[in-house]
Amino acid sequence: MTRRSVLWAAFLLVHLGVAWLGFLMPNEPMGDVYRVYEPWSTNALEGHGIVGIDQSWVYPQLALLPMLLAHAFAWIAGYTVGWAIVVIAADAVAFAVLIGRARSTGRVTAAWFWLSYIALLGPVGLYRLDGFTVAIVLLGCLWLVGRPWLASVLLSVATWMKVWPAAIVAAAVIAVRRRGALLGGAVLVSAATLLMVAILGGGANAFGFIGDQTTRGLQVEAPISMPYLWGALLHTPGFFVYYDQHLLTFQVTGTQIDPVIAAMTPALVVGMLAIAGLGAAALLRGARYATLFPTLSLALVLGFIVFNKVGSPQYLCWLVPSVAIGLVVDRRRWVTPASAALFSALLTQLVYPLTYNGVLYPQVVPVSLLTLRNLVLCALFVWMVARLIVLVRRPRRATLPLPVAPAPAVALPDLI
Repeated sequence: MTRRSVLWAAFLLVHLGVAWLGFLMPNEPMGDVYRVYEPWSTNALEGHGIVGIDQSWVYPQLALLPMLLAHAFAWIAGYTVGWAIVVIAADAVAFAVLIGRARSTGRVTAAWFWLSYIALLGPVGLYRLDGFTVAIVLLGCLWLVGRPWLASVLLSVATWMKVWPAAIVAAAVIAVRRRGALLGGAVLVSAATLLMVAILGGGANAFGFIGDQTTRGLQVEAPISMPYLWGALLHTPGFFVYYDQHLLTFQVTGTQIDPVIAAMTPALVVGMLAIAGLGAAALLRGARYATLFPTLSLALVLGFIVFNKVGSPQYLCWLVPSVAIGLVVDRRRWVTPASAALFSALLTQLVYPLTYNGVLYPQVVPVSLLTLRNLVLCALFVWMVARLIVLVRRPRRATLPLPVAPAPAVALPDLI
């Protein structure tokens, strides 16, 4: 078998295996699909109201599109299988572009990383909206240099499904030279989306997803929630885990939690601006795209997680595009961060769905696993910020004439 054939065989094996595990594992790792995605999309199809239009919604409006698309395949074996088919198909498109003819070692390494990550993260990465957006974002990242307009459109569409790709867009605007194309694509997609929302009569709910995020409490898996979760584990008075009926998530509470909740959104904004500032400073110091973009994008994505009041297990999907691009352009430098990301994915699956009851009703081993996972993410975040600081502190790169016979590059030629 050729290397390309082996990769595709592994792609099918991993995706089918993870899809099947969703039906076998405890704690309903695909529960969001049939508990919320299916009812939301069914109501829209039957004229009973469109989330994000007729009412405020936790997601941006385009998130409904893949949920509607899954109905096209529901006749096969139900809506949940239909959703899995949609995500696997999206992954297949991105995977095909990533590996190309499987001649690039960097691309092949990135492909194996992605497949390993899917397997280690488990069903939650497949049966969530985040898993669908990862494929779109990865495509956008691969096309940033050669097709910036198309890349911008894809990244903007993904952002109007889940907010997290905005971190990738910000990194791209800083690191890519053709900023006009990136900003133009983002403006076009945003304008078209908002126009569609207005025509449907949902102008008042166009940005409802922002309000839902800023007013929510601390979700049990979030890094900032760890002191409260340990307080619940140790039976500290006033510390416990509870279920939020409105947001359909488990949250924590404890002494003086309200000031912490109020501080997290400003901390997130300040943190993201500071990271973007480091990226801009690195660019001014002459940092190359191939060095700057993967590091900056991963730092911003991790910032979204570390400073977030929400820490859902599917958020770990967000690491894939930045690490994959890093492996494409400089696999030796990115092997260790990729290994840390894989370890965090494994820890996440061990927590959810395998030992999740021990988080909701705190027990030592599950809470320790979750704490370790969050510490790994925080360490990886600090590592990426440190890399940015190194880029800023380097002497400004002088502009030199191109050599007559340049050595083969591993960076930009791999990005189509």
